[in-house]
Formats: sequence, structure tokens, C-alpha cells
Amino acid sequence: MKTAVKTKWNLDVAHSEISFKVKHMMISTVTGHFEDFSATAETENENFVNADFKFVANVDSINTKNSDRDAHLKSDDFFNAEEYPELTFKSKSFDGDKLVGDLTIRDKTKEIILDVDFNGLAVDPYGQTKAGFEITGKVNRKDFDLTWSAVTEAGSIVVSDTIKLVVDLQFIKE
Repeated sequence: MKTAVKTKWNLDVAHSEISFKVKHMMISTVTGHFEDFSATAETENENFVNADFKFVANVDSINTKNSDRDAHLKSDDFFNAEEYPELTFKSKSFDGDKLVGDLTIRDKTKEIILDVDFNGLAVDPYGQTKAGFEITGKVNRKDFDLTWSAVTEAGSIVVSDTIKLVVDLQFIKE
């Protein structure tokens, strides 16, 4: 029996972005990014079905364009970057549309399902084969012990429990 050859793909950081969106006071949306992250993929086919995806973000690299808010997110109220410096994702399955995997934040691991648009393959002017993905999904921050909460005098929740993930990844074939 012949073993399928796996193709390795490394993240093209210059053309990738990991971001999240969360409602603030239920009237506006705050967007944040992880500035320092890496990802890999291994696949046996060009459509990436059943590919193995791995992702790691450095929690200390969180950036919401507000240093006070970033410091609060890195504190024990949220991510506790000092004790849990990385956020990780490891895929379990990918059918071409849905990516299922384990997301670990702090010391909590939960299975999540993400929607994926695979934008196909292209060869750049330097002869490198690239693959592009747009990934979206939602997680409940309280599932990962990110439980800090406050309510305004008017009764509005300051930070929503639902976090929208917006991930744009481009991989380079090894």
C-alpha cells in the first residue's frame, strides 16, 4: 500500500492577518489583532480537504490600538499573558467548508467549528505556489475563562461574550 505524500505549507505572514471583533457596550464593535503568530498546514491534495492545520498566537502581541485596553486584555482578567503566553489551534477535520479543531486559550481547550472560504492556489512572480483562505467563526470568551465583566450605570454590558474571529491566511508551499 502506497503512503500518500504530504505537502507542507508555511504561513506567508506578510499576507495574513488574525483579527477578532467584539461588541463594546453593545453599541459599537472593537477590532483587535495578534501581531505575532504562526501557522502551518500539511495536506495530501490541492483542495486541502483533511489537511492538518496548526496555529499559534503570542498573546502578548495583542493590539486593539489602545494600550490601556491591550494591557487589560493581557492581564488575568482576560488572557493572563504572563502565565499563558500562547493561544493555539489544532485542526481535527476540514471538509473544504468547515474547519473543526481544538482552540486552547489559557488552560482551556474547546472544540470549535470555523467557516472557511478556500480561495484557491496561485503561483506568484517568483515561482512560489501560494494558497489563500478566509476563515470566520464565533467563540464564547467565557468558555475559555475570559470572564471579566462589567455593566454600565444604564445597564449595558461593557464587553460581549461572543467574539467574532476573522482570519485571513496565505500559505507558501514548502
